[in-house]
Amino acid sequence: MDTQAHWDKAYTEKSDNQLSWFQEVPARSLAMIAAASSHGSVIDVGGGASRLADALLDAGYADLTVLDISQAALDRARARLGVRAAQVQWICADITRWVPDRAWDVWHDRAVFHFLIEREAQDAYIAALTAATHPGSAVILSTFAPDGPERCSGLSVQRYSPADLAQRLGAGFMLTDQAAERHVTPWGSIQSFTTAAFRRV
Repeated sequence: MDTQAHWDKAYTEKSDNQLSWFQEVPARSLAMIAAASSHGSVIDVGGGASRLADALLDAGYADLTVLDISQAALDRARARLGVRAAQVQWICADITRWVPDRAWDVWHDRAVFHFLIEREAQDAYIAALTAATHPGSAVILSTFAPDGPERCSGLSVQRYSPADLAQRLGAGFMLTDQAAERHVTPWGSIQSFTTAAFRRV
């Protein structure tokens, strides 16, 4: 099964509260985005059916983009938002093959990068990230922490500390903030996440 089919299957067969990464309120992401830019453009990479777009619209953000490899996930989010879905740009794409046609003030990714376990895929992600941001843009990445799960949704993951993420992104991105998060899944288990904010230099 290819990557897109894998994620379409997950979103087709399971409801939100059956997905381990579900958050009713994405509080950490909202706080870090607000700290980075109170009104700028935001792209949520791997946003899928996340509630983040809803919360950002509520907070007054007017230039929002959600990118995900799964059309099923995007369709779920659009259906939930109803008429407000027209206020968001939706992109169905594999981040490792995507060529952006603009730049954003904030790049947000909660749990896409850690699925890229091959260096070639990581390099392609970083190339897209660089093309989709400008000097001064904020980059917010959340991945499984070193003591987090080794697998998710049946797939292997790469775990990171903030220092690991900084090293992997390279000198073009300066670490500005970091946080450890203990994510509680809908069924009550605990997953350790690393969240790190960077400023593109």
